Amino acid sequence: MTLDAGAKLLQAVRELAPTLTARSAEIEKAGELPEDLVALLKDLGCYRMFVPRSHGGLELDLVTGLEVLAELARADASTGWTMMITSESPQLFSLLPREEFDALYANGPDITGGGAFNAQGLAMQVDGGYRVTGRWNFASNCRRTDWLFGNCVVLGPDGQPRPGPVEGLPETRAMVVPARDVRIEEHWDVLGMRGTGSHDILIDTFVPQQRTFDIFTGQPAVPGPCYMVPVLHYALHIGAVAAGIAQGAVDDLLVLARSGKRRLYARTSLIDSPVFRNRLGRAETGARAAHDTLRRMGEVFWEACKHSPQAAFAMAPQVSATLAWVAETAAEVVTACYHAGGGTTVRDGTSLQRRFRDIHTLTQHAAVAEGWFTQEGSALLGFPVLFEA
Repeated sequence: MTLDAGAKLLQAVRELAPTLTARSAEIEKAGELPEDLVALLKDLGCYRMFVPRSHGGLELDLVTGLEVLAELARADASTGWTMMITSESPQLFSLLPREEFDALYANGPDITGGGAFNAQGLAMQVDGGYRVTGRWNFASNCRRTDWLFGNCVVLGPDGQPRPGPVEGLPETRAMVVPARDVRIEEHWDVLGMRGTGSHDILIDTFVPQQRTFDIFTGQPAVPGPCYMVPVLHYALHIGAVAAGIAQGAVDDLLVLARSGKRRLYARTSLIDSPVFRNRLGRAETGARAAHDTLRRMGEVFWEACKHSPQAAFAMAPQVSATLAWVAETAAEVVTACYHAGGGTTVRDGTSLQRRFRDIHTLTQHAAVAEGWFTQEGSALLGFPVLFEA
């Protein structure tokens, strides 16, 4: 039986997983993926999994992509997050004019982009483009990417923010700049996800009009469901990383139990403890529920992307609330595994401690804020909903 591109990539990632797990401490200490792993992940096709086939990519469907990202995060959270950012590059760039998209991918499918969605910069419109200044936090993988962007509030000739398409909010546009023209300040001293290199970026330059786009309401210049409402694809991708971390924590707990560990003062080993078995069963059920809920949401959203752009856009509250629930559930699973593992899990270098720190860093991301449940509730009651939590 011949495997398709998605199945081949998924199989290859699963085969690589033990290596990634074994190198998790190394990745965390380095603060980013080592060059040899970057080269290997490129060779496997992770970087190009959402690039159009017309441009040398795999153009995987959303659900297969979610499985790939979850498997990577199950092995190592920083690897999963970094590959999420890099693989999303063509979806991001699809919001540029088609001529600019084609130019970016003229030299191959492994071009990468990264940056920040929060409008922390200012863009004054001038002849041919914008004069851009700003500083953005949390630009993941910024030291190993080709292009960086910063989302900006657009200023009119009077120096005041221009009104945007959503009443009461200013116009924003993302400004794409060659990475060599961006100043990076290494400022990624955080609890978890330390191997993602999510430093601060500073931009002070002119950006031509054709290298700008609207993240939230822009229309893709590339055809196909993979490029429909990219920001909602991104939300589900974050969910895949969260679900992968949760399953990885269950894996760690199984390894710990099978090692014969006995907690201090306990009469039996973990593996013989009914209380431990209960906790393990609950954790596995939670991890499976998070994965299956995300997959089902991915299937429904993908069908909407294939058949109805308007329907896909209208699913924003449901997609975002699903992400929030998956991340919340994943954090509960990892926390339960961490507690069940006993005193050894507090040590630096232990996998369960790292996963505990990783998932609780992920849950601080704005995309998984509890306010998204409010947005879903508002939508169900017929109230207007915005892209904000």
